[in-house]
Amino acid sequence: MINYSFSMDELEYFMLIFCRVSCLIYAVPFFSMNNTPRRVRVGLSLLVTVLLYYAIPEKPILEYNTLLGYAILVLREAITGLLMGFACNMCTTVVGFAGRIIDMEAGLSMASLMDPTTKENMSITGMIYSYAITLILIITGIYDYILKALAESFTLIPVSGAIFRSDRLMDAMLQFMADYILIAFRICLPMFAVMILLNALLGILAKVAPQMNMFSVGMQLKVLVGLTMLLITTGMIPGISDLIYREIKIMMIAFVEAIM
Repeated sequence: MINYSFSMDELEYFMLIFCRVSCLIYAVPFFSMNNTPRRVRVGLSLLVTVLLYYAIPEKPILEYNTLLGYAILVLREAITGLLMGFACNMCTTVVGFAGRIIDMEAGLSMASLMDPTTKENMSITGMIYSYAITLILIITGIYDYILKALAESFTLIPVSGAIFRSDRLMDAMLQFMADYILIAFRICLPMFAVMILLNALLGILAKVAPQMNMFSVGMQLKVLVGLTMLLITTGMIPGISDLIYREIKIMMIAFVEAIM
């Protein structure tokens, strides 16, 4: 017969692993979308926890004396998982920011759609880029990297061994903000450059032919040129997804190093 018995220490250790795994899956992209059923998230968290429980070679001894001490350990593991998931989720928001800039330049900023995955209003370009890059990241196996990073985190940061260093976390956030602006500008640079040339051309036409209504003409030209540039720059999407992929790796490493 199969022996299903286990000690209380094993259950407490298992629940701490489950807490970190479930919090990461709750915050990480792809798994945290609102259209992902909650039962799927819980089932995936439980499955990954069982695999990691038997894969971890050395199980540290939990040091606590009271119920409050164990609650602090649970909170520490939850924050660890949330920080790792938050590091990945931040990187995917760059696409929405770049899409808002593109729509502002192309004259499409008044049109917005409700994103069912985040339940937030997003620009048309931002939603197109977001879905395209999400699909490419899933195809290229970003979920595999995230799960491997989660498994390796238990080697670098043992259960109940996380040490939160505020200075290193702040440095990681500042590094992300610098990369955030840089990546967003690189995404919208072609549209931004074309719109600058178009505005210069409209300014010249306004001086040459002042009888023309450049306001009405400029709005139509911006929309036409903006849609044309979106079609031309479609081939940039794989390169954008590659930038996001590298940024996810950089931020995951930075946040893990900050809590080791």
